[in-house]
Amino acid sequence: MPRAADLGVTFGTLPSGPTASLHDVPGVGLGHATLVLDEPDPPHGRGTVRTGVSVLHVAGDGFGSPVPAGAAVLNGMGECTGLVTVREWGRAETPVFLTSTMQVGRVYDAACTLLAGRDPRVGVDDVVIPIVAECDDSGLSDPRRVKLGDDHVRAAWDDAETAAAGSLTPPAEGAVGAGAGMECLGWKGGIGTASRVLPDGHVLGAAVLANFGTAERLTIAGVPVGRLLARDTSDGDDDDRGDRGDGGDGDDGGDGDDGGDGGGAVATDPVAAGRRARGAAGSCIVVLVTDAPLDAHGCERIARRAGLGLARTGSVAHHGSGEIFLALATGLRGDRRDPAAGRPVSGGGLDPYFAAAVEATEEAVVTTLLAATTTTGRDGRRVPGLPLDAVTALLADRGWGG
Repeated sequence: MPRAADLGVTFGTLPSGPTASLHDVPGVGLGHATLVLDEPDPPHGRGTVRTGVSVLHVAGDGFGSPVPAGAAVLNGMGECTGLVTVREWGRAETPVFLTSTMQVGRVYDAACTLLAGRDPRVGVDDVVIPIVAECDDSGLSDPRRVKLGDDHVRAAWDDAETAAAGSLTPPAEGAVGAGAGMECLGWKGGIGTASRVLPDGHVLGAAVLANFGTAERLTIAGVPVGRLLARDTSDGDDDDRGDRGDGGDGDDGGDGDDGGDGGGAVATDPVAAGRRARGAAGSCIVVLVTDAPLDAHGCERIARRAGLGLARTGSVAHHGSGEIFLALATGLRGDRRDPAAGRPVSGGGLDPYFAAAVEATEEAVVTTLLAATTTTGRDGRRVPGLPLDAVTALLADRGWGG
């Protein structure tokens, strides 16, 4: 899959890690399970489905030794279970599960089942509140009858845990897992990641579930790409803008493949498809993770900076959107009852981390757009992938690229 470096642009001044992805943070992995169905509409079937679950796993004993964590909300039209606990106790004790809006309860239930199955202390010594965050993919995916279950969540978590043990490649990105039916800045959106190496040698990674914004606001490395693409499109037909075909076949619960037509014919209903258009509303979940010794207060401060990264790409946090940000730090873990001993990075020492959070968030959104391919979904509605050749040419005209 193409990444930001393939466009010949840079985002900020800090260097990326070896994979330019979340997997550059030691002990952190991202995995997916994607659900793609083409069945009759309810009640005769489950309809056209482009959805899934993604899991961000942090190695170690999350129950016995939670990681310091913080959260921020830019616009709150969204949901993240466990957010109140993160803000009150300043720690995260479960992976971060990402999914679509009407699957939050199912993923939460599956997470509880799997957490209890993995650790006999869960539900005996204490209970857990899994962190499950969502964006709405109903513009492409029918949410009424689809049922993500334990097997989907298990597959995504296993994928993430394997990557956390040491991965030399980025995770799957784009229209995969929770990102299968998402849209971003007028194009196909989904999952994206990026990383930054700090001057002190620590690494910060960002993962986004990008489902926000309008096409005319798309900005890449300061270039108003959305407006320039609209100017250069002679026929004005959004459905013909993408130059990359629909994603490959999906399945009903395996590891992430880009969500396309799933091999089935989809009858186009222009009126219904028009009703599904997301417009300006939408959401973005951002999860920042670092191996640095930060406490909960430092994590909260870093989480707030994610909004600056989204703004650089064209987000204005519309009334109907949900921008929810989490930050986790693995370098200062205590046990379940007592905080860790040690001095956290604080005060002015956080400034490079603020910059890293902004830069990595911005790049992760762009990575999403580069990885996501054209997807046809509910009511035959087609959301094109970003036209890479046209974007590369626009950036080159303004001094980016080789």
